[in-house]
Amino acid sequence: MSQSYQTTKSATSIALYTSLVAGLGLMALPYLTYARNFSGAGTLQMLTGKVMDYSGFPPENLPSMDLALGLGWALFACLLLSAFAALRKASWMWISGVAGLLVAALAMISIHVSLGQATQVLLDQNIPLRRIPFTSGGANMGLVLGLLASLVTVATGLSGFKVWRERMEKLRWALVPSVSFLIAILGGALIIIGIQSVPSGLSSPLTFGEVVLGKFDLIYFVYSTLFAPLTSLPDFLQSLVLATPLILTGLSVAFAFRAGLFNIGAPGQMTIGAICAMLVGVYVPLPAALLLPLTVIAGALGGALWGGLVGWLKARFGSSEVINTIMLNYVAAGIFVFMIGSNEVKFFGQTFHLPFKAEGFEAKSAELQPGAHFPSLLYLFGLHKVGDTISLSWIAGLIVLGIVFSLIKNKNRLWIAALSGIAVTAALWVPMTIQATDALITSRLNVAFLIALLAAAFFGIFLWRTARGYEIRAVGLSPKAAEYGGINVARNTILAMVIAGAFAGLTASHYVMGGALDEFRLKQSLPVSVGFDGITIALLGQSTPVGVVVSSVLFGVLDTGGMYVDQKLDALNRDIVTVLKAIIVLIIAAQGFLSKKIISPPPAAPEPRTSHQEERKEVTA
Repeated sequence: MSQSYQTTKSATSIALYTSLVAGLGLMALPYLTYARNFSGAGTLQMLTGKVMDYSGFPPENLPSMDLALGLGWALFACLLLSAFAALRKASWMWISGVAGLLVAALAMISIHVSLGQATQVLLDQNIPLRRIPFTSGGANMGLVLGLLASLVTVATGLSGFKVWRERMEKLRWALVPSVSFLIAILGGALIIIGIQSVPSGLSSPLTFGEVVLGKFDLIYFVYSTLFAPLTSLPDFLQSLVLATPLILTGLSVAFAFRAGLFNIGAPGQMTIGAICAMLVGVYVPLPAALLLPLTVIAGALGGALWGGLVGWLKARFGSSEVINTIMLNYVAAGIFVFMIGSNEVKFFGQTFHLPFKAEGFEAKSAELQPGAHFPSLLYLFGLHKVGDTISLSWIAGLIVLGIVFSLIKNKNRLWIAALSGIAVTAALWVPMTIQATDALITSRLNVAFLIALLAAAFFGIFLWRTARGYEIRAVGLSPKAAEYGGINVARNTILAMVIAGAFAGLTASHYVMGGALDEFRLKQSLPVSVGFDGITIALLGQSTPVGVVVSSVLFGVLDTGGMYVDQKLDALNRDIVTVLKAIIVLIIAAQGFLSKKIISPPPAAPEPRTSHQEERKEVTA
């Protein structure tokens, strides 16, 4: 083993056991799925060649999977090689992981191509696409476990090199949420096994072996359905629609966390922000160029006012921000109902007319002026009607640019990253071209998503790149020490709650201005519970802007996929997503059951300095 390569026993143990478990799963669990019926019962292929059918009506003329099965055996060999490398603590362990990743990816591509060819044959026979069974097929748990184990082997193998180990140390903050999410997945799997029977259309009862195999397939089916929006552009856009308010409320809670405050008032702050945005968007007569930004600012100021009030009470009287935010949530709800609940109000025997509620029985405001409407993102990018085409390769280019920029430490890394991003954008320009369909044109994803991303960028820049942000973080870590250092604790407490409230108030740009409630109005159906979801998002994202965005998109995907689980299975519904969220919060509260040595290890001992004589010899050499 190379002297420059040093890996820990725990890292090699992780690589060893994941490789062995994945190899066992590759042999014993379903390798791929040919098709599934509407209830989830499938026709499965084992790596050993056996076909297991649970539907009762397997498709005729199953497509050949010889290449995919051959690649599966190659993946099994790569997993054994990874286990051997882990035992030897070999410096080339990461290479075996990369080989496994490539083989697993090729196997998935081969399965996709084979099922696509079988689908095309049936399409040529004028069979409707909805009646073709192979569109629901794909990889199964055995193959996916091999892919994940290879990824783990790559990570653990590279951790033995000092340069990669230093880069991975920067991601240590993600250990607790990652482990918590993994435990939640395992806990959810146990719940799935316990309450949902194996989908089966067979006339005879299942044997014990078929039940066990079917339970593993059921777990994979549920989770693959929950994450299915990642493979469908319309569903992924819907996930981003759900993620937009989660990003803003998550940032609100996370920003307060950084200041040592617990902001449970995001529901009230977003309510007041929505009211202020409605008042400006409906009643202020301005051209669109001024009305649109002013409406956004009004929403942010409304939330900032409601959050700043809590900060002032905390700074002036020392009152608990938890109690104050909860109470102000009720006050905001009362104002909300008062304004759009009725056209009239009686006060001291007199009846006063309120102009805010629109005509009719439904509690909603008048529609915002057209100048205050946010366009959809796809319309902004050029998809105006069905048939229009655009390329989204620039998104992949930006991702590559960010990855290369973060990995390279060269002084010219910006130019290298930019050229890499441009090259990827040009290479994928045609493959990533999409054509507008009805589902895309009617998407509710609007400019508010960009505002949420800008808010996340402001969060990171302000807290870690400005003196005021440093003061807020110092107050959050130790108010007494910050005050001793000359920092105005009261002022920074108020400022932190003002900014946190502004983040929550910006959700008005999504719900009121973006038409996420099906209309460009303030409606009684405003989902204020999103404000409480922000607590979960902030915890899972470890109060970092990147973590909040990723967690919000993840929950948006799960919420969208939960609707499909609800449609397909009788005992499971979208509440499984709520259960997963609850488990995540509980495990995060327990720090992922990880020891402090793992979460916050002591600093490494400094390398021993050489003597003057040795230094002189090195210089001479």
